[in-house]
Amino acid sequence: MPDLPTIRLMPKAEARAIRHGFPWVFANELVTDRRTRALVPGTIARLEDSERRPLGVVTVNPNSKIIARMLDRNPDAVIDIAWLTDRLRHAAAHRARLFDAPFYRLVHAEADGLPGVVIDRFGEAAVIQPNAAWAETHFDMLADALRAITGVSTIVKNGAGRARVLEGLPEQTLLHSGTLNGPVPVPMNGATYLADLLGGQKTGLFFDQRPNHAFAATLAKSARVLDVFSHVGGFSLAALAAGAASAHAVDSSAPALALAEQGAQASDVQARFSTQQGDAFAVMEALAKEGTRFDLVVCDPPAFAPNKEALTAGLRAYERVAKLAAALVAPSGYLGLCSCSHAADLTSFRNASARGIGRAGRRGQLIHTGFAGPDHPQLPQLAESGYLKAVFFRLDT
Repeated sequence: MPDLPTIRLMPKAEARAIRHGFPWVFANELVTDRRTRALVPGTIARLEDSERRPLGVVTVNPNSKIIARMLDRNPDAVIDIAWLTDRLRHAAAHRARLFDAPFYRLVHAEADGLPGVVIDRFGEAAVIQPNAAWAETHFDMLADALRAITGVSTIVKNGAGRARVLEGLPEQTLLHSGTLNGPVPVPMNGATYLADLLGGQKTGLFFDQRPNHAFAATLAKSARVLDVFSHVGGFSLAALAAGAASAHAVDSSAPALALAEQGAQASDVQARFSTQQGDAFAVMEALAKEGTRFDLVVCDPPAFAPNKEALTAGLRAYERVAKLAAALVAPSGYLGLCSCSHAADLTSFRNASARGIGRAGRRGQLIHTGFAGPDHPQLPQLAESGYLKAVFFRLDT
């Protein structure tokens, strides 16, 4: 049995949830005596219930509200490179069945048994987000295991974002190994996207939207398309590849739009593609005043409700997006609205979207509901692992 420190649930803590698959222990559920508080963030420990019965091997961070994360329900598990390699091999086998090219999310944190770890693969390169203290501590071993399983030659460490702040970790993004010669071309849904692995948002590309891009593309043949909060042209390039007459991408980031334009050139659709930098709300209001209308409008904004405290304001923002976007949809046209907010569940988001459409004086048929792709599996016991929602409406005449 490995020589690990032991941490223990408080008597009133619900051990049943842990036994049934919930992966987190919150600080108010754990006996946090002086010894536990002294543990270095990222320490591997054995978790017991209040009766001293083993629950598994966890990683501990006394600086986080999520003080322990389940690594292995076998209390004798050894968290070493062999263990990491086994987890990565299991994750890679699933993606190999889904995709014929190595461009996907390889590890989706808790849902793939690697809590707080996100890995996106871009051909011969991969981006690791170590969003939990244990992944930061074991980063080099994680990178070695990743190379052994995938053979990637380039690894980027993306240590930025809200999750790391909550873990008490510093922000740090760097080229860990290998070389990068500019943005990486990514084939997806018949288009080519350009992903900036070092300077782009998140890991450089949003693989989670792949099936929603594909559905929107089925509505896009011969259509005039507006892609709002477009990032590198996710919806617009897929629509153009499917035969859209034109696509206009709107985003506040000039670098993202530059990559979208490069993607349009790589996809040979640049003649039908245009971009506009600016605040999305202001741009939509201006387009409405001009009387501009589109056959398909898709809005994929940032997370307006990243936590429960922001939920009320976030839902108002989603409602406003829906109202402004609905005014830009041509008669009998289509409107797609997306949310990546953890705190906003599907029902709340769908209702906010419907209210916004109604406030615009339009009526809509809900024709499709989409989620993240299967390379973003959900852990049934952890609602946060299923964050992405997309709703598509056909609006009235």
